[in-house]
Amino acid sequence: MSGQTKLICLDCGSANRVPSDKLGKGPKCGVCGTRLVSGKVHEIDLATLEKAAKTDDLPLIVDFWADWCGPCRMMAPEFAKAAQASAPAIRFAKVDTMANPDATVRFNIRGIPALIAFRGGREAARLAGARPAAQIEAFARGDRVA
Repeated sequence: MSGQTKLICLDCGSANRVPSDKLGKGPKCGVCGTRLVSGKVHEIDLATLEKAAKTDDLPLIVDFWADWCGPCRMMAPEFAKAAQASAPAIRFAKVDTMANPDATVRFNIRGIPALIAFRGGREAARLAGARPAAQIEAFARGDRVA
């Protein structure tokens, strides 16, 4: 890789440019110091999601979930495994639909858990229902998942 990669900090929402060849070395946000590509799932709000989905050069996989949802809670460890396995090429985030009801309207979420992949500034794919880590990883890579 060469050049710069644009990333929004999923903690503070600040825009960052990272040398593409340094993505695997744990680059940090220039404002808050949070790792930008950590292999961890970040809890984000609607404003951060919209900014990251539009700006990020790396694919972003977002899990729309709620605490009361049993399948969402069952999938959470699988989503975390997929995030760890996919770093530093793909970032993972979660949006709590109860805390961010406007996100369900904005992204037309009809049921949870729901995964949306953002690539190149737009929504690239969706996947509904709880999935094991291997299927989440395949979805994140852009493979077709039944």
